Amino acid sequence: MTHISQHPDFAFFQERGFAVRLGFGKRPAVMVIDLTKGFTDPARPLGADLAPQIGTANALLDAAAARNVPVIFTCVRYDDPLMRDAGLWAIKQKGSMSLAASGDGHEIDGRLHRREHDAVLYKKYASCFFGTDLASRLQNLGVDTLILTGTSTSGCVRATAVDACQMGFRPMIVAEGVGDRSAAAHTQSLFDLETKYADVVSLDETLAYLRGLPAGDAA
Repeated sequence: MTHISQHPDFAFFQERGFAVRLGFGKRPAVMVIDLTKGFTDPARPLGADLAPQIGTANALLDAAAARNVPVIFTCVRYDDPLMRDAGLWAIKQKGSMSLAASGDGHEIDGRLHRREHDAVLYKKYASCFFGTDLASRLQNLGVDTLILTGTSTSGCVRATAVDACQMGFRPMIVAEGVGDRSAAAHTQSLFDLETKYADVVSLDETLAYLRGLPAGDAA
């Protein structure tokens, strides 16, 4: 992927005061967004090959475990057999039916290094904040920084980052850890997020940040 600073519009935005770095805070949480079977199996309607992103997520999960940083996995799951809890999404994208509770599309990909006590958050729509108790969970943990990995960059990752910024949590999007079915949507979304809502960070700098936290001092 071309570095965001090489985007043809980056200089224009920067000259006008966009793309100022937020920086990592003091108390992070790692969010693994929708790396479930329905999204990580390229043969399924909503799926794509996200093996590299799963590898990056695992590196983040291992570093988080070493510093007792809280981890939250999110999954889209529809419990109503008639898909009424999917609202207009059931009409707009028929693939949402592959995330019904009666199937396994909502199940976390088994390649991920999930620990028994890692939290799982079920949602219905793009943002992990919409219709969930995520904000109160993070507040109770004293979290000020969200490290985001998962899919899709242009959908659930983007929506979550925008809401996080609006709610006062620092969104840090790990570039190697997010993916999309569309390369063009992925690249443009990262540019848009970096200029207006979040910091797009590398895996290396994120791991250095996590490893630099005092052991056991995180939320």
